[in-house]
Amino acid sequence: MEPLKRRWRDLSLRKTLVVYITAAALLALVLCEMTNDLCGMRIREIHAGYLDSMEKYYLTNERGERMGEGTYIGTDAFPLSPKDQRTVDILRALPMVTAPVWSALCILGAVLLFYRNKLKRPLAELRLASEKISQNDLDFTVTAHSRDELGQLCASFETMRAALAQNFSEMWRQMEERKRLNAAFAHDLRTPLTVLKGYDEMLQTSGDEQTRATAVTMQRHISRLEHYVDTMSQLRRLEDTRPVYRQTPLKALAASLYESGTILCERAEKHLSMQNRTASPALSLDGDLISQVYGNLIANATRYAALQVELCLDETPEGLILTVSDDGPGFDKTSLEKAVDPYFTREKADHFGLGLYTSKMLCEHHGGWLRLENTGPGARVAAFFKSR
Repeated sequence: MEPLKRRWRDLSLRKTLVVYITAAALLALVLCEMTNDLCGMRIREIHAGYLDSMEKYYLTNERGERMGEGTYIGTDAFPLSPKDQRTVDILRALPMVTAPVWSALCILGAVLLFYRNKLKRPLAELRLASEKISQNDLDFTVTAHSRDELGQLCASFETMRAALAQNFSEMWRQMEERKRLNAAFAHDLRTPLTVLKGYDEMLQTSGDEQTRATAVTMQRHISRLEHYVDTMSQLRRLEDTRPVYRQTPLKALAASLYESGTILCERAEKHLSMQNRTASPALSLDGDLISQVYGNLIANATRYAALQVELCLDETPEGLILTVSDDGPGFDKTSLEKAVDPYFTREKADHFGLGLYTSKMLCEHHGGWLRLENTGPGARVAAFFKSR
């Protein structure tokens, strides 16, 4: 019995559907025949009740005695009453009416049984697996309950899940290894840089002018290396940063951003304008993280703006959009593609190009995004922060 059940369970979807439809058609045929027989039987019962009202003739012998059961003479049936006539008409039409009804019901039952027995369980398994994978949860198993097409799909899903889990594990290991290497590299560089800085300070007190000039050049490059080490440590901290959500008053946040932006713009002899298009009194956001992103964006804007910098705050059903625009030269084609990459910069000065990269990382940690675009005369950078 068990091998037969297993063979039926592993039967392909096409063959299973053919079996169900065939069984449904046979059942519909049987039901139609039964309906026809029952209706015919009832019609005969109605007519039988009228035979006794007709004249019956008997054969008699020479003594006048009846012979046999007698018979009805004539082919015309005794007229039925209006009520019985309506009943007979309905019974004669009923088999033709019920035939498509039985067929439809049987086909519907076959489809429902096919879905319950062959589709429902594997589809629920695949839907649950898809939801977990979309949530980066790979700690589960997709079970194939049969070897039909859907069972094979479940087995393929399980293979994909196992490969994703292995790849994620390897990627996580590489990320942790890279973090450790960066931290070790930054730590190991500090000691020789401190020694070089000490020797450089000694050389700057030399009486030889050329030696002092060389020492000044060395100091500039040592400072650049120290800055580079600091940025490596900062990137490690940023990768581990997670937003702290709290109810943040939007008016107070806008005032704080405008005040800090005004100070930077006045130092750079630029003018800052602001548009606050928020409606809610507060949103669940990380105000400190938003201020950090804004600091990077406003610093870039004041560096490249000709005269004008604009700050806009827009509220959406999902969160807050912070936009900083300037009237500078805008992004060139390469910058639009690579500006958010770490250590990308168009400047030749001691600038490591981490502002937009760190801003992008912080926005993503906050469930948002960072987008760059040109606006004709100038550039615009929009940062979205998802609220809770």
